[in-house]
Amino acid sequence: MTEESDPALGRSQRRLLRRIFNGRTEPIVVDGQPFLTFKAASRFLLALTPDAREQAFVQMRSAAVRLSGGADA
Repeated sequence: MTEESDPALGRSQRRLLRRIFNGRTEPIVVDGQPFLTFKAASRFLLALTPDAREQAFVQMRSAAVRLSGGADA
């Protein structure tokens, strides 16, 4: 099974998502949907195609950096 056809998130993506959403009080908005928890964000990402998933993950990471003042993620 290739990584491209694997529907699960990679280990590094899961770890970063957990860091991003740990104790979050301000939601991260991607495609008009607010995400406040790791579980909600990962469910959303897993429902996407691999290309769309990567784009949404990048948006989440960028939003986390922007909301934290650029110090984390």
